[in-house]
Amino acid sequence: MSQLADSTTTEGLEVRVATGLLRGVRERGVLAWRGIPYAAAPVGDRRFRAPQPAPAWHGVRDASQWGLIAPQSHRGQFRGAHPRIPQGEDCLNLNVIAPDEKMRPGWQLQDALRPVMVFIHGGAYSVGSSREVPRQGEGLVRRGGIVYVSLNYRLGALGYLDFSRFATPEHPFESNLGLRDQVAALQWVRDNIRAFGGDPDAVTLFGESAGGNAVTTLMTVPRATGLFHRAIAQSAPPNAVYPGDLTARWAGEFVDSLIEAGGPGEYSDADAARLLFAADPARLAAATTALTVRTPDQDPGTIPLCPVIDGEFLPERPLDAFRDGRAARIPLIIGTNAREGSLFSGRIDILATTPARIRAIFKKTTKKAKKALKAQYPGIPALRAALDFGGDYSFWYPSVKVGERHSRYAPVYFYRFDAAPRLLRLMGLDATHGLELFPLFDRLDGWFGRGMTALGGRRSFQNIGIRMQGWWLGFVQGGVPSAGWPRYDETTRETLIIDQADHVESDPHRERRLAWGRFVPHV
Repeated sequence: MSQLADSTTTEGLEVRVATGLLRGVRERGVLAWRGIPYAAAPVGDRRFRAPQPAPAWHGVRDASQWGLIAPQSHRGQFRGAHPRIPQGEDCLNLNVIAPDEKMRPGWQLQDALRPVMVFIHGGAYSVGSSREVPRQGEGLVRRGGIVYVSLNYRLGALGYLDFSRFATPEHPFESNLGLRDQVAALQWVRDNIRAFGGDPDAVTLFGESAGGNAVTTLMTVPRATGLFHRAIAQSAPPNAVYPGDLTARWAGEFVDSLIEAGGPGEYSDADAARLLFAADPARLAAATTALTVRTPDQDPGTIPLCPVIDGEFLPERPLDAFRDGRAARIPLIIGTNAREGSLFSGRIDILATTPARIRAIFKKTTKKAKKALKAQYPGIPALRAALDFGGDYSFWYPSVKVGERHSRYAPVYFYRFDAAPRLLRLMGLDATHGLELFPLFDRLDGWFGRGMTALGGRRSFQNIGIRMQGWWLGFVQGGVPSAGWPRYDETTRETLIIDQADHVESDPHRERRLAWGRFVPHV
């Protein structure tokens, strides 16, 4: 956790932000500041409340060490951070990486403002952190000369369950806390990033998986308007945003499980509120796991840790805002991987992939639409077809709808990531969820990156990473990823296919798209 720096320390770089002086470090050709508070600790009476401004400090704060990450289970449904990594509710902190200009005499970072990339990590809103891959973002900084920001935000029950039904005068609750944290971080970037050489008027927000959902959702949050100017949504589930009646039921089921753990009996709203404010984070995380494991069978195709349409902070379903032009009219890159669903089996079986879940999804549509959709997944509910169905339901088709609708009002660039090393193809995973992060963020030297390319494909993935970084940086710097990547529209639907040899396809999976289009209740 960051502390006040020893005044005798000379390593690093001092930067003044609104709340005081920071001292970062110079390493591997970049300058880094870590664990910077962007909001006050959401503890005590501030638990389940909107983030508040970070307090100022005296002296120089050491920003060489990572801050606390959000509380999470190491062995829950998703594998969270190792217990050795410090975590706690005082997790509202971010990190900044900037190019190292060797600090020539008289030179100031703010003399040459650079585009800013703000990354929101994924993890199903239950696990993950900004330090999960410690060097992530450095390659983009060194290659593109941009300023990179990553952040922690509240997860699980503390950030993504809506307990407002239990609000009392003594214990008020607010909704969409994780989203509010992300807005607070973006406000911090607007107010402070100049000190690091970043341009507050050239901010690109990007994220993957739950982070991609955050991007598409924040594009429709009124309080986020103007805080970012371009967006990249990688493998987002854009429709994983639910109405208040459903999220209220999940909150009730969550409290029921806490009550059962502490003993049976009826409880009032005040009892529930006192319990929620008093429960330690580990107990909340365990109850969260129980809820997330149960929900895919109880409410197929949903995930209970999610933004909620509360009519205020998030006034409407994002897909409706995109349809009607009420989303931020900014350039957007959006896309998915070829087989998003193939990862989600066994322990993380959360998609609509089992026979019972698929039947529940089909009950929402007509026999004719059901027949047309089944024809697109031969063999369903056999596992491979079922995984593709579940992945398309959650990731691909909603992303297509976002791209289609947003293209009416702003530039959109659509991609599909098809590349996969030989080992992943032999395993039946192919270009699965999250795979594009490895070439994009130079992650091939880690244990998984080396393992998945053990049978070949390493050089190909390195080359893909060079091209992806070029497209992402071109978009960040000029709003257009590449002259060879055409804009997406409803007529041609030209899509960049990222593979060993990239190419552009017009309306890939057209028949599948049309079949999903007849499934009206989904979108």
